[in-house]
Amino acid sequence: MFKIGQLAKLAGVTPDTIRYYEKQQMMDHEIRTEGGFRLYSDNDLQRLKFIRYGRQLGFSLEAIRELLSIRVDPEHHTCQESKNIVQNRLAEVDAMIAELQNMQRSLTRLNDACCGTAHSSVYCSILEALEQGAVADLPD
Repeated sequence: MFKIGQLAKLAGVTPDTIRYYEKQQMMDHEIRTEGGFRLYSDNDLQRLKFIRYGRQLGFSLEAIRELLSIRVDPEHHTCQESKNIVQNRLAEVDAMIAELQNMQRSLTRLNDACCGTAHSSVYCSILEALEQGAVADLPD
């Protein structure tokens, strides 16, 4: 059994993170010492690592809750349910990547449009483009 500080250290999180997950009803602390300290089991450690890895992958707390419920009661769920959750997250990541690639292209055009010399920025193409919101209109 682990106290909250020990559990936090083993899982690479803070005790406050564990308390937060408890408030979100993603973890329990059913056992307490006579002094009132929370005690956690190996199963709690596994659950915390599961949550932590899910967060690293960018899953929402709701998605992690769903995955946990599938994990806890696998006989009443299908792999397709888990796959759907992952596919939804993957679609979100794909959209973010597309947005970042668009941003990269726009920044590259801004960068390439500027001569970068030490002359006055009165006629700076970067500032003009940003002012007009016309980054997409800059030549490739």
